[in-house]
Amino acid sequence: MCRALLYLGEPVVLDNLLFQPDSALVRQSYMPKMLNLLNLAGFGLRAWDSASHAPAQPFFYGSPSLPVFDRNLKSLAEKVRASCVLAHVRGVAYSTAVDISLQNVHPFQFEGLPWALAHNGDLAGIQDMKPLLAASIRPEYLPKIRGTTDSEWIYALFVSRLKDATGPASEAEVFQALDETLGAIRAAREKLRISQSSSVNLFIANGEQLAAVRYCFDFGCYRTEDPARVHEANLSFLSLWYTRGRNYGLHEGEWKMSGGAGEAQSILVASEPLTRDTSAWVELPEYGAMFAERRGGRPYVSIRLLD
Repeated sequence: MCRALLYLGEPVVLDNLLFQPDSALVRQSYMPKMLNLLNLAGFGLRAWDSASHAPAQPFFYGSPSLPVFDRNLKSLAEKVRASCVLAHVRGVAYSTAVDISLQNVHPFQFEGLPWALAHNGDLAGIQDMKPLLAASIRPEYLPKIRGTTDSEWIYALFVSRLKDATGPASEAEVFQALDETLGAIRAAREKLRISQSSSVNLFIANGEQLAAVRYCFDFGCYRTEDPARVHEANLSFLSLWYTRGRNYGLHEGEWKMSGGAGEAQSILVASEPLTRDTSAWVELPEYGAMFAERRGGRPYVSIRLLD
């Protein structure tokens, strides 16, 4: 399983998200507090800075190595400030069959599209589903799938469901695209009679908008002769939390989001809270989907329950 975060708001130094807080994302690669598995299969990042050259294009960083030992990432994080961030540490099953490579590092973003996506979860039977899912993916996107992960296929499904994936989308369009993406996966699972629990927590950004999903197919249902072989992470819903406030950073020696939701200028979404004090964090409900964008300088947030 993986850990991920989204940020939208006042420019923040990446170091304050990735390395410095009590449970910073890089710390979650080897010491997650809400998952009994390590995330050692790489790190990926998209970060948008409106003051940079070509602001619509995010900074990109990806590596299949461990981020805690990555001096290049640390140096970058101490220098870059961004108003929108999507970052991900990859966790995989402990197996020699798993491909640890750069093309499998999240977030995924096809050339020419502003949307990027990271995934926390594991789709059972993905190899058998791919021929069925291909029918729901636009022909121009199929050749762009380079890796072997289920996550990149979910990304291709999502951008295929948007009316125009080359630009921003309305709240209704994003929720509809998420519904249709999950619907295509559900239809493939039903056709192949796949009932094993499969988590699909999604983190999506385009520099101006965010979306997040906490979802699990057939939670608690297994068809296997050996239940002990079920992936540990699928024994419970994977967590997803968010916090809103005026300013995120180190305040009086404590990492937190200052100010309440009523004064919010920024929103931070993560697989688990980044700070020791979790009182300002809210857990996204099971089967919940979130959409966020800045309106009038403040983050507008909408949450819906999915089927």
